[in-house]
Amino acid sequence: MTVIEYAKPEDAGEILTVQRAAYVGEAQLYGDPFIPPLVESADQVRQAVKTAIVLVARDGSRIVGAVRGRMSGTTCLVGRLVVAPDRQGAGIGGSLLTALHTEAATALAFDLFTGHLSEANLRLYRRQGYRETGRERMSDHLTLVHLRREP
Repeated sequence: MTVIEYAKPEDAGEILTVQRAAYVGEAQLYGDPFIPPLVESADQVRQAVKTAIVLVARDGSRIVGAVRGRMSGTTCLVGRLVVAPDRQGAGIGGSLLTALHTEAATALAFDLFTGHLSEANLRLYRRQGYRETGRERMSDHLTLVHLRREP
């Protein structure tokens, strides 16, 4: 059974391991092995745990997913939604987003972005009530799709 709970600073290494495993496919999709989630350090993850809402999905003692939320005014900025590759498609990402929406209940909006080729991500976000607000061309191979959810 998967349980969603707040991350602890000592979870940083395992969160980073899941994050890197989850983002390898994205790096391959966009031809960029240096995307920020793959070059982030354990210290940076630990700092996020201390300063933001960081939730993890645990299956027993194993972390199988994570998500971050940081308040900016009345908007929750959502980032680093990750699920272990062997657990993707099992509803963990949706459960993490739902839990984040509950934990940041005072937010008037939730903003996030993903790459234009990340179809599974886009489907998940749309199912969770996110709507596209714009696109930002970053390079020849990457356009960021910005999405927002208003409760």
